[in-house]
Amino acid sequence: MSDTDELTFKEMCARFDVTPRTLRYYEYIELLQPRKEGRTRFYTPREIARMTLILRGRRFGFSLEEIRQWLEIYDKKGDREQYEVWVDMANRQLETLSTQLEETEAAIKDLRNLRDETAEILRRMD
Repeated sequence: MSDTDELTFKEMCARFDVTPRTLRYYEYIELLQPRKEGRTRFYTPREIARMTLILRGRRFGFSLEEIRQWLEIYDKKGDREQYEVWVDMANRQLETLSTQLEETEAAIKDLRNLRDETAEILRRMD
């Protein structure tokens, strides 16, 4: 691996559009483990891939702990086990997101109705 395959701390923040605080936190909770030379951190392709998975997992609504445990499976048991766990996690999260969507759609409908009723009251007051 050449040095060009690695990103510095600043480059990592810029590439993934995260704050330094976020990146340091991900290291603190051991989601990322950059290579260190003195105080300088270098993020290898492995860490870059992990960061992609972390951010994707967050976007899908998974907790950092769920993501950490899922990433740990790869290190301990390999691809197949990780994929199997991922399918289970995805199925549960899809159910959760579907429920949230239904609840959000119902809230939007109720809010629109209340807004329309209130607007009608205002029109009658004029």
